[in-house]
Amino acid sequence: MNTEPNIANPDDFYARLLAAHEGRSKAESDALNARLVLILCNHIGDTDVLGQAIDLAAEG
Repeated sequence: MNTEPNIANPDDFYARLLAAHEGRSKAESDALNARLVLILCNHIGDTDVLGQAIDLAAEG
């Protein structure tokens, strides 16, 4: 599990993520986030890595 910064141009990525939420209701943004999480989980595909990610996220 890589927890070090690993995104090229993180500010640009964050701006794109925020733009995807712009103009959406809370429910629409929540649904977008859920779809994004599931798409990325499918891309990773490794249940051990995904379990580690869940544990890290749950820690806060």
